[in-house]
Order: sequence, then structure tokens, then C-alpha cells
Amino acid sequence: MAETKDGTVWSEDDSQHFIDYGAYFVPERDVQIDTIVSVIPPADGAVHMLELCSGEGLLAEALAARFPNATIHAYDGSEAMLASTAGKLAGHGDQHTTKLFDLADTSWRRFDQPFHAVVSSLAIHHLDDAGKAQLSKDIAAALAPGGVFVICDLVEPQTDETKVLWARHWDDGVRERSLTLDGNEKMLDFFREDEWNHYGVPEPDPVDQPSTLFDQLTWLKEAGLTDVDVHWLKAGHAIFSGRKPG
Repeated sequence: MAETKDGTVWSEDDSQHFIDYGAYFVPERDVQIDTIVSVIPPADGAVHMLELCSGEGLLAEALAARFPNATIHAYDGSEAMLASTAGKLAGHGDQHTTKLFDLADTSWRRFDQPFHAVVSSLAIHHLDDAGKAQLSKDIAAALAPGGVFVICDLVEPQTDETKVLWARHWDDGVRERSLTLDGNEKMLDFFREDEWNHYGVPEPDPVDQPSTLFDQLTWLKEAGLTDVDVHWLKAGHAIFSGRKPG
């Protein structure tokens, strides 16, 4: 659930870095998680749900709590993140699974069962435009009728004015959380030094490839999903979804 900072690939140090500082650096993380879970339709009986890039497991845990009859399949490219996710799911039964994977690879996109929901938080922006469009098609094929694909991710602004605004909003949020959690602004200083703010640095990490929100909604529609909608947007982070007809 974060942007890689080593310029090439995600490392276990990056994973620990995110676990340590995600509470400060992710805008309204509790609101994001609640929004993602809330737009998934009620499940009748046992269902399967998939999270792409589960991170430390906060969203997977929320899914398991909201849908006790669901089996959560959590995929991530980090052993540390998967271990954290498994620990959080342990209190919700033993039917949940974790899997090491590479998001950009396509070999993992074949499944033994359809999914009631597929979710992803702050990961898909590592794919280029073609990769995002293909992922939308592959996930649409993997959904059960009525199932949803819910994405939370960075999106690319279409004007310089929006970029400046989003950069300020992101800084403001980190300042607020630093003051609330620690009583000072030291974490804002660290946030800036660490160049987390994609919209506020002169040369963003080339691994980060956010696409416009319009394009991503279009790719969901082109994949055959309906009821495509935007549910939340702040500081360049958007939550949007599409539903498989049926």
C-alpha cells in the first residue's frame, strides 16, 4: 500500500518503512478502508474475496470482520507484508490464504473460483496504462456475477493547479496526523525529506505511474463492468469501482 522508494523494486526495507509510517502518510486511512469495504454488496452465503497487494493487512482484516462468511485471499510481493496480513487474519478463522505474487505478471490471474469482490489499495499505480487496462479485463473475468472490483489508488492530475492543490492537501493531512499522534510536526518534516508526496516533488519516483481517474473509469467500463463510480477522493487518492453484470 505504498510507493517504492528505492527507484527500482519494492524491498523488505520498504515494507517495514510503510508499516512504520503508513499511519502518518496515508490520507484518512480509516476512511479509505471503511469506504472500500462499504461499497462491496452484501454476500449471500460463503464467498471468496481477493486483495491485490495486501500490505500490512488492515484492509484484509476489515474485509474478514465485515464479511465473516468470506474467504479472504491476500496477495502481496513482500514476505513481511504477507506475514503481517496473516497475523491480522488469524483472529478471523483459518479459511483465509496468503500468496506471494508479482502484480505485473499475468500468470496468477487464473483462479479456481469466482470472486464476490476484488480490492486493491495503493498498488495499481505501479502498472503502466496498458497494464492497468489489462488488469481491469482480467479481474472482470474473475468476478462472479454481481461482484465488484474496488480500487483505491493515486491518480494523475490533469492540470498543474490540481497537482499543486493535491500536494498541499497531502502535506496538510500529514501535518494534522503528526500533531494528533505526536504533538509536533516532525513527521511532516520526515515526510517531505523522504519525498513521499508524489505531487510535491520535482522528480517523482519513476516506478510510480498513476493514470488519470477518467482513464481508469474508462478501462473498467471497457472491461465490461457497470455501475462504475467514484466513492472518495482526497489529496490525489481516489476510490472507485465497477460491478460485473448479473
